[in-house]
Amino acid sequence: MVKLTDDMISVLSETKIFMVATASKSGVPNVVPIGMLSLQDDKETFWMIDNYLNKTIRNIMENPQVSFSCLSESGIPIQIKCDAKVEDSGADYEKAVKIAHAKKETYPAKRLIKLKIREVYSVKPGERAGEKLL
Repeated sequence: MVKLTDDMISVLSETKIFMVATASKSGVPNVVPIGMLSLQDDKETFWMIDNYLNKTIRNIMENPQVSFSCLSESGIPIQIKCDAKVEDSGADYEKAVKIAHAKKETYPAKRLIKLKIREVYSVKPGERAGEKLL
């Protein structure tokens, strides 16, 4: 079980757009900017709402590993690696739909992608770049 530290959560709160990476089963990468990604209360799971994530969803179905970066001016930039699970029904999905519609009523909110944190790395330039933090 990997839980983020308060410093890492601070970096997350300053990040408005997350660069989210997936790869197909054959290893073809895909990176997209995501605005609807939020840390849940357990501090070890993110929710990502699928409005227009066609290649991303295809990749997650083939290979449920997701990585994204968080950048801020005041904290250490981090990369978070996660295991993904896709939901399109249930209480959490319905809650995600409400979150999306609160931002913009026309968002389709097709799926909820739950991202369970597996590892966290520093992406700060320098000798310790790529160092595993959690």
